[in-house]
Amino acid sequence: MSITNTPTSNDACLSIVHSLMCHRQGGESESFAKRAIESLVKKLKEKKDELDSLITAITTNGAHPSKCVTIQRTLDGRLQVAGRKGFPHVVYARLWRWPDLHKNELKHVKYCQYAFDLKCDNVCVNPYHYERVVSPGIDLSGLTLSSSVPLLVKDEYDYENQQSHSSSESHLQTIQHPPSRPSPHDSFINPALLPLSEGGGSASTSAFSTISAGPSNPNPSWSRNSSFSPAVPQHQNGHLQHHPPMPHTGHYWPVTNEIAFQPPISNHPAPEYWCSIAYFEMDVQVGETFKVPSTCPTVTVDGYVDPSGGDRFCLGQLSNVHRTENIERARLHIGKGMQLECKGEGDVWVRCLSDHAVFVQSYYLDREAGRAPGDAVHKIYPSAYIKVFDLRQCHRQMQQQAATAQAAAAAQAAAVAGNIPGPGSVGGIAPAISLSAAAGIGVDDLRRLCILRMSFVKGWGPDYPRQSIKETPCWIEIHLHRALQLLDEVLHTMPIADPQPLD
Repeated sequence: MSITNTPTSNDACLSIVHSLMCHRQGGESESFAKRAIESLVKKLKEKKDELDSLITAITTNGAHPSKCVTIQRTLDGRLQVAGRKGFPHVVYARLWRWPDLHKNELKHVKYCQYAFDLKCDNVCVNPYHYERVVSPGIDLSGLTLSSSVPLLVKDEYDYENQQSHSSSESHLQTIQHPPSRPSPHDSFINPALLPLSEGGGSASTSAFSTISAGPSNPNPSWSRNSSFSPAVPQHQNGHLQHHPPMPHTGHYWPVTNEIAFQPPISNHPAPEYWCSIAYFEMDVQVGETFKVPSTCPTVTVDGYVDPSGGDRFCLGQLSNVHRTENIERARLHIGKGMQLECKGEGDVWVRCLSDHAVFVQSYYLDREAGRAPGDAVHKIYPSAYIKVFDLRQCHRQMQQQAATAQAAAAAQAAAVAGNIPGPGSVGGIAPAISLSAAAGIGVDDLRRLCILRMSFVKGWGPDYPRQSIKETPCWIEIHLHRALQLLDEVLHTMPIADPQPLD
């Protein structure tokens, strides 16, 4: 080894591995990191120039330019280390740069000749040939930072489009929502952190700020005299969302901002229960549906065993004769679970209390991330506090879909009758076929807008071996009653078409 204690490719593998281990970020266990680094160094022993490039890049934290560091691409593109599979450039970027990295957040630098997305026979795993990116369209105007939070703006923030990443994936993707406050495992802090003032008198605002109504008395109502919770600023984008965790102090602060005083969407009385929660193991519902009274705007779903109900749904008390060992093991990790909070007329926020992430299917988050409804799975990290349902947005969406379906059905009927002549029309059949998809929107499709699904511990989608939430060991389905009330009103306002003979 050289006098400066920095090894070269001529040194023994053990010396090189020991030096590179000193620069790991700590997101992985020491044993996994050691095996991953040993595997890479052995593969590069015959390519001394690339091994020297890797040593230079890692030991200088990318301060000096370095060449591509390549390994052979596998058939499925993934690397197996210690029984775990992952994309190689992501594995090593996590080890040496960003321990909380998600694979969709990497974009290669322009001078990288063997980047993973280029589909070459060899893959570059040099962590400093990749940058961490967020999606475009983030409004950073008007953002303020608390003096107690350090501002770390790193070079991994790149506001270019990520189409090159999403194009190679199946349509369902996992979008991450880490907590905004730094933890021992965090290696960076998002510059758009907007922590709530400890005094509770005011909060920073941005283009994404929302002021959510909170009940001030046991009888839910949304009059102008009610008290409201403070603004909870959000930084939302397709791949990273950081939400400052709000301390639960048991009271609500009055806010004079007129945005808070929105009239209710409907004059229909508030439902007796604001939501009902069904618990599933794989595709089987376990136990009875748990109803949350409107007098309890906050409910906790956890893995403990208190059967008293009220504002706690304890999954640990539920038995299932068909429960497998894998399900039992996953249930042990639910722990403190999650907290659901109903604000205003029916907006819903989630706080992850567990030591493990929860995974959410949310049309609201899909829309905020610029994705089609049902197009993504959202990973909510421990301590994260995030809005997952917006009642007004849902109401607009159900009105729009219902109107579209009604118009399409009417046009389809006219087309079948031959009343819509046009190019390519043969007796009205072609137009009818083109309209069938829109006309096929039914009550079940609209009802899905009023439902949230969340799994504990295990995710689903292309990043996981489970393709559907019904393949996860423990998950819940939440029916939002105020939204269902509004849907019922929307359906009642639609004129009923004349019944057609079945023959």
